[in-house]
Amino acid sequence: MAKKSAKAEGSEEEQIGFHKGALTTLAKERQELMRMLGIVEQLMQMHIKALKDLGIDLEAEAKKASKKKPLEAELK
Repeated sequence: MAKKSAKAEGSEEEQIGFHKGALTTLAKERQELMRMLGIVEQLMQMHIKALKDLGIDLEAEAKKASKKKPLEAELK
């Protein structure tokens, strides 16, 4: 019985290590994703500013687009 107990403990320790490692990896992946989202947001803001400088009113464009029927409705 001592063998089973030691084996179960080793297996449990392996599982704990596996889950801790997975969480560490996922936390790093999440951090990288947040960094990428920040870069995308910066680029979007840059393009929005450039369009505003060129006289394009994005709010008016969005209102026009929302008044149009969705493509799915036009296909029916």
